[in-house]
Amino acid sequence: MNTLEAIANRRSIRRYQSRPVPRELVERVLAATVQAPSAKNAQPWRFVVLEGQKRDRLAEIMRRQATALKAMGIDVGSLEWSAGVIAQAPVTIVVLNAPIPPEVPVEAHDGYNHVMVQSTGGAIQTMLLAATELGLGSLWICDILYVGREVLEWLGRPDHVLVAAVSLGYAGEAPGPRPRRPWEEVTEWPEEG
Repeated sequence: MNTLEAIANRRSIRRYQSRPVPRELVERVLAATVQAPSAKNAQPWRFVVLEGQKRDRLAEIMRRQATALKAMGIDVGSLEWSAGVIAQAPVTIVVLNAPIPPEVPVEAHDGYNHVMVQSTGGAIQTMLLAATELGLGSLWICDILYVGREVLEWLGRPDHVLVAAVSLGYAGEAPGPRPRRPWEEVTEWPEEG
């Protein structure tokens, strides 16, 4: 499979087989992930790989938060569904950004965190494409942000920035492509002058 095929074939997988993913395959995904472009070559991304009881604990944290928010009348969107996906997928990778290094003059660049999150977003996309290439399904999960502070404390990284989670496993479904706007509809080519 080449890169364009991986882009065309990548799908958001929400059901997984119970078959475990060999560690070496997860390591290959991560090795590809860190090849992503990074602003200032800062490589701010950090990854915490959760399996088994640790993965189940993350799902439980999310479910508990959904219950608490619903009791307050707050719409939790797909939070419960995402917790179920995490509980089912053999592997979930929590994606973080490292703290801003002290030598970075943040006052001179108030968008630094934004730039670093963009770099990590590129790493996540690289992760998804690598998983596709290696025969794994994946899901980019932002519902973890409902429990950001608690997850950072639980992982012992309260000074990091929680960006997302990515679940990995052998796909238990084969969804077709979702509709996409044609590039011509979302692109402008201003005339010179």
